[in-house]
Amino acid sequence: MNQKIARFFEERRPQTPCLVLDLDIVEQNYNALETALPDARIFYAVKANPAAEVLSLLTRLGSAFDTASVPEIQMVLATGCPAERISYGNTIKKEADIRRAYELGVRLFAFDSEPELEKIARAAPGARVFCRILTSGEGAEWPLSRKFGCDLDMARELLLKAKDMNVQPYGVSFHVGSQQKDLKQWDLAISQVAQLFRELEAVGVELGMINLGGGFPTRYRSDVPASAAYGQSIFDSLRRHFGNRIPETIVEPGRGMVGSAGVIESEVVLVSRKSANDSKRWVYLDIGKFGGLAETMDEAIQYPIEVLAEEMGEESFDPETEAVVLAGPTCDSADVLYEKAEYKMPLALKAGDRVRIHATGAYTTTYSAVCFNGFAPLQQYCI
Repeated sequence: MNQKIARFFEERRPQTPCLVLDLDIVEQNYNALETALPDARIFYAVKANPAAEVLSLLTRLGSAFDTASVPEIQMVLATGCPAERISYGNTIKKEADIRRAYELGVRLFAFDSEPELEKIARAAPGARVFCRILTSGEGAEWPLSRKFGCDLDMARELLLKAKDMNVQPYGVSFHVGSQQKDLKQWDLAISQVAQLFRELEAVGVELGMINLGGGFPTRYRSDVPASAAYGQSIFDSLRRHFGNRIPETIVEPGRGMVGSAGVIESEVVLVSRKSANDSKRWVYLDIGKFGGLAETMDEAIQYPIEVLAEEMGEESFDPETEAVVLAGPTCDSADVLYEKAEYKMPLALKAGDRVRIHATGAYTTTYSAVCFNGFAPLQQYCI
C-alpha cells in the first residue's frame, strides 16, 4: 500500500467511495516511459483521468496530449499548454467541433474514413492528418473493437486522397489494445505501417509520423513487463522495419500513466447469501460499475482489492477467507463486478467494513455516472 495515500485516508477519513491519486507516482510513470522511449513524444490520453492537477503536472513535465473532444482540449489549454502540443485523436468528430479545435490552435487530427477526412479538410484547412489502421487487439485485457480504424488498403487510398486535399497527410496510427501485455503486438503493427509508408512513398506521398498509440499497462493482479521492456521492444521493431529512416514517433499512454497512482476506498454495504447452502457470499460495495468501475465488464480488468482488517477489530477478525461475489449498490442487475474471478474475503466481513481497490487511477472518475440511481459521481483527491 502506498504510504502517502494510506496516510491521507487515515488522517482525512473521507466519505466513501472516493479515489485518492498520488501525483508523485504519475510523475514517476511519466519519467519511466520517457526514459524507455527517449525518441518518442508522449501524448497523454486525457480520457484516462482529466483531473486538472494531473494535466497541470504533465504540462509542466513537457507532455503533449491526446484529446477526444473540445472540452478536453479546453482543459489542456487551461493548464497553459500550447495548442501545438495537442492532438485531436478521436476519429469520430462533429464538423463544428473540428472547426472549434482549429480555432483554438489545434493542427493535428486523426481520421479513418473518407467522410471524416473531408470534414477535416473543410473545417481545418492545412492541418496535419493521420490515418488510424485496424489491429487485432490480441493479447490485450481490454481489447478494442472494430469501431476505430480501417484496413491497410483503405488507409493507403485515404492518405493518397489527402494529398490532393487541403490537408497534409502526415502519418499513421494504431492501437494494440488497452492493458496490452504481449510485446509482439507492436511489432506486428509496425511492420504493416512500414509497408504502408513504402507503398505511399512510391506514389509520391511521404509520411513523417507513426502514432504508436497506448496499451501500456498497469499492474493489477498479475505482473506486467516494465516500461523499459516495452521501449526496447518497440525500438527494435522500428529499427528492424525502418532501418536508419525511423520517422517521428508518438505514444498515447493513459492507463500506464495514471492507473497505478490511484486507490479507491469503499464501504461494504451488505454481506448476504442467496440460499442457506450458497457456497458464495454476496458482498455489496458502495461503488460499482456505474460508480467508476465500468472496466469490470466481463471481468476484464481485475483490480487488486484489500480488506482493511485492522478496522474490523481484533476480536471479530478471523483470517479465514471464503470466495465471494462482488457487486455494486445500484438497482441494476448488470451492476455485478466479479462473479467468476476468484476473489476471497474474510468470513468476518460485515457491513460498515472498508476495502481499498488498488490501481484505480485510470478510467474510473471518467466512467462514473453523473447521477445514476441518485448516487453522486466518484469523488477524487489528488495529493
